This record gives sequence, structure tokens and C-alpha cells, in this order.
Amino acid sequence: MTERLYYNDSYLTEFESPVAACAARDGRYEVTLERTAFYPTGGGQPNDVGALGGRAVLDVIDREAAGIVHVVDGPLEPGALVKGVIDWPRRFDHMQQHSGQHMLSAAFESICHARTESFHLGTGASTIDLNKVLSPGEIAAAEDEANRIVWQDREVKLQFAAAGEGAAIALRKESAREGTLRLIEVPNFDRSACGGTHVARTGAIGIIAITASEKFKGGTRVEFLCGNRALGRIREWRDVFSATSRVLSVLPSGLAAGIERLQGENKALGKTVREMQEQLAGQVANRLVNEGAPAPNGRVVVARVLEGWDANGLKAVASAAVASPGICVAVFSATSPALVVVAGAEDAGVDASAAVKALIARFGGKGGGKPELAQAGGLQGDLNEMVAAAGEILGLQRGATERS
Repeated sequence: MTERLYYNDSYLTEFESPVAACAARDGRYEVTLERTAFYPTGGGQPNDVGALGGRAVLDVIDREAAGIVHVVDGPLEPGALVKGVIDWPRRFDHMQQHSGQHMLSAAFESICHARTESFHLGTGASTIDLNKVLSPGEIAAAEDEANRIVWQDREVKLQFAAAGEGAAIALRKESAREGTLRLIEVPNFDRSACGGTHVARTGAIGIIAITASEKFKGGTRVEFLCGNRALGRIREWRDVFSATSRVLSVLPSGLAAGIERLQGENKALGKTVREMQEQLAGQVANRLVNEGAPAPNGRVVVARVLEGWDANGLKAVASAAVASPGICVAVFSATSPALVVVAGAEDAGVDASAAVKALIARFGGKGGGKPELAQAGGLQGDLNEMVAAAGEILGLQRGATERS
């Protein structure tokens, strides 16, 4: 078994140990040591990274009876004494988040009588899953309580309980682990069995900020940030709020109202555009039809790019155009990626859906529809090539004359 130095000192960042074994696997090397300060993934907390004997530590795995395995990018000689260096910013970040989780879970238990079912320490944020649906007020009350303990800067005590003693110790959550228990305790607030790395005093957590919550599997999932992560999110929000305030010419406190006003104006503008496009659609459709000289069989293909038209407008133009006998039409937006609407008159004998599928196969995007009218978006490429391809596809379907 590997001696776990982090069990007794989460602040230990450098150590030395003989190499017990080294084995190559999948282009990397798995190294076991007699002792290590590297924390392996477990208990919802990711592993440490850093350097070992000059090699980069890429992963740390707890194989229990086989010991802790360090996945490194080069071989290390068995028996050699090597130095390990922990990536401290990552380690301390995990200490803040994990200790903050203990404070939050204890607060949810005492304030809301909500039990923590699981915990995940993510790269950007962490989550706790609770067994009850909680109101925003209850969540805020637990958040306040957790921060109260943080700001009192209480000691975080480390204790060990021998096998058989665990059942007699009052723990926030019963431990299924057999043998010696490692206990993390904040006096008069929380005591939990935990093998993770933690701060020495609650003040080092800095602040606990709940950033989101949602109903999840009959309970509540809360997302939270602690310490430096919370500071980083505040800076991010500050920059976003400042930029948005400048664009909308309002103070940050007026952003919600400003955005609501902008949405209303945009909705009204969209309605006006749709009404104008509907009025113009018939005229544009007539122009397209008139520009296409009839083929000997009376059918004609028209393929065009229309500037300033959205998907609804293109559909209106195409629908109006195919009201004329023998017309099949493909109209594209001038945007990139492009939109396309394909339609055919009842007597044109074309399959608009098949034509759109052929365009998607060549230019990408997604779409579909019916034989009489189909559309797609996300087409990438040269618009002239798209227009030519659409004319060719529709022309080949029925042998019509292309006018593009």
C-alpha cells in the first residue's frame, strides 16, 4: 500500500519517495511509489497533477490494494529516489471547492433538512445533488449559513477513527467504508468521513456562491463556486455587465429592463419586416417568373440569390412564384451559411424535397420538407456554385430549361 501523505497534510506540495514499480502502458508509464502527496481521483474530487522525477504527472489513479498509480509521460527507474511536485494552484482550488461543499452540505442539512446525495467537483463549477426540492429562499438561507461559518474562520480538524469506532461517531452522512475512517470536522457544525484534500481553516474558502439551481431527480441540484473561482466569475460578469450597459446605455441595475425593451423593439421590427416581405413577395416572384423564358415543354427553372430575405421571406417568394404554371424555383439567402427554399408548381413535375437533400449532400446543412416545397439552412460554399447546382438538379429532374 502506498503511504498517502495528503491524508495528514493537504498543504504538502513537495516530497521524495523511492519508485516501487514502473510499467509501460499505451504510450505512457504507470508508476507506483512508497509514499505520495498526489491525490487520486475519488469522492467527487479530481486528481492532482504536477511533476514526478522530472516527468509530467497526467493522471493519478487509486487501485486500492495495488496502491496509487501515477500516470506519467516517461519512464522512471524502479528503486530510484524521485521528487514529486504538486501543481499547487490546482490543489488549492480543489481544497477550496471541496471544503466549501462540506460547509454547504452541512448548511442544507441543518437549515433545510436536505441530505446531500452526491457531489461533483467540475473544472468550471461544482454541483451538489440534494434529496429535496428547495425554494429559492431556502437555498439562500443555506448559502448564508455556510458563509457565516466560512467567515468565522473556524478550524478544520483532521481526525482518524479506528475500525469499529465509526458507528459510535455522529457523522453527517453514514460511511460505508470499512476500516480506519478519516474524519474532517468543523467543530459544532459538521463532521464527515472524507479522504479528500481540505483547507486548514474555513476562512481559506473565501466565499461560497451558489450560481444556479434546478429540480433534479425529485430533488434539487445546486451549482456553486468557492474562493478564487467565485472571484473569477464575478470578474466575468463584471465585464459582461459593463459591455452590455454601454451597448444599451443603461446602468447595470437597468439591464433587465433594457433587454426587455430591446426584445420588444426587435419583435415589433420583425413583425414589420415580415409584413413588408409578404407585400414584396408577390412582386419579386412575378419578376423571377418573367425573367425565366419558357422552355419548349412549358416548364422553367429559376435559381436566384435574394439579398435581405430571411427564411420566411424566401418561402413567401417561392410559394408565390410557383403559383404560375410550370415554374420550379430555388431561392437562396445572401448570408453565410446560406438558406435555400425550393418549390415547384403542381404541374412542374419536380421533387423539392429530393432537390434539397441533394444540395445538403453537396454543401452541408440541415433541412427537409415536402415534394412541393422544402428548405434547408447551414449551406457552406460559393453561392454561385449553389445556384448553378440547384438549377442543374431541378433541370435534370424533369429536363426543364435552366434560367439562373
